[in-house]
Amino acid sequence: MRLAKPYREGNIVSAFGTDLMLSAGVFIPSLLLRFYKKLGISDTGMMLLVQLFRLRIEEAKLHPSAAELAEWMAAEEESVARELQALLDREILAVTEYYDGEKVVEGFDFQPLFEKLSEAWACAKVAEIQEMQELLREGQRAAPADEVFSQLYQAFEKEFGRPLSPIEAEQVLKWRREMSPALVLEALRRAVLLGKHNFKYIGTILLEWQKNNLQTLAEVEEYDRNFEARRKRRRKAAVAAKESEEREKKKALIKTLYLS
Repeated sequence: MRLAKPYREGNIVSAFGTDLMLSAGVFIPSLLLRFYKKLGISDTGMMLLVQLFRLRIEEAKLHPSAAELAEWMAAEEESVARELQALLDREILAVTEYYDGEKVVEGFDFQPLFEKLSEAWACAKVAEIQEMQELLREGQRAAPADEVFSQLYQAFEKEFGRPLSPIEAEQVLKWRREMSPALVLEALRRAVLLGKHNFKYIGTILLEWQKNNLQTLAEVEEYDRNFEARRKRRRKAAVAAKESEEREKKKALIKTLYLS
């Protein structure tokens, strides 16, 4: 049921905000947005599904016609009808009988869609696990004696409080091959202390050390001390320059007053 109310005269934006709050929302699972292409659903078909969700939630329409759907879409009625039939033919949608409390009516059934979506999700999950296992095996082959990669992986998992994605695990393996593990752990420690639990920030720290050819923690500490000393000198020079500028302004003002 859609709600309506009379509006007071005033700001049109407030009237818009009121309508926005009164209108129902439509939940679209992010998994559906990720996998609809793999399910063989076109962009138009995806928008058609969104409109079917909306009409079911907002207007309780179980079986809207192609003409009704076309009213809310940029596509023509004929195109909407083809897309709708394609969803039915691919068994992404079905037509099922519903009981509305008074009589039996036909309506679109979304269960086949979510069955196929769950299958796509499961396949992606299996592939992700297999990729993770391969990365772990590769890491173990790279460092069979000291299990450096496994230790780094576990350290990242502990600090992030979750399992790493395959892409993240691959990045850790890349850092393990290119840099001292002690530097990788130090970059992780610094990021965590600043509350920046993201690989981009850690990568920025490591890239800075690579550019400056820093290979040990001692070199990093010396680099930090030199950087801080340079920063203090620049700050001191800036303060001195500002004070000098102020003195010159005062001198110019006094000179102007005496000569006027």
